[in-house]
Amino acid sequence: MFYLIAGLVIFLGLHSVRIFANDRRSALIAQFGDKTWKLAYTAVSLIGFGLILWGFHLARMEPQVLWPRIPGMNHAAGALMLLAFILLVAAYVPGNFFKARFGHPMVLSVKLWALAHLLANNTLADLLLFGGFLLWAVVDFISLRRRDRAAAVQPRPGTMTGTLLTIIIGAVAFAVFAFWGHALLFGIQPI
Repeated sequence: MFYLIAGLVIFLGLHSVRIFANDRRSALIAQFGDKTWKLAYTAVSLIGFGLILWGFHLARMEPQVLWPRIPGMNHAAGALMLLAFILLVAAYVPGNFFKARFGHPMVLSVKLWALAHLLANNTLADLLLFGGFLLWAVVDFISLRRRDRAAAVQPRPGTMTGTLLTIIIGAVAFAVFAFWGHALLFGIQPI
């Protein structure tokens, strides 16, 4: 569990700098430059992410079950994951309803991903991993919305084309990942 927790602290801690220490972040960027900051940020993020993957893999070898599986939660998780994929795509497709309405669809995608996996899984490692990401996403979304209000950000309105494209790409990406990718990467067939 040590590697999983260490990875979560590093990865989510680094991704929380803008939430809790934005002035310090700005000072470091001013001192070392934007490229150096991004390089260091990427390197430390990859280390944290690697520790998360390794720690979760080790924890799955000897799972500590916390509660019995609840019937039907895999189906609920699948529905949430479809929405999570659509929101993830919405972060990149210009002019879609989801980005216009929510402002930060990627963070909402992380929330749904984490919640879906908490519903479908029942071990201590799952609780740490997905619960940690869910907590981070909730706090980050609040912080981002607050920052948007302070800066009087006005989102670009969504178009029908952008929204349909987002839904189609998200649904196709979900299907590919659910039916093939998840099993290939993680050894678990969710659907």
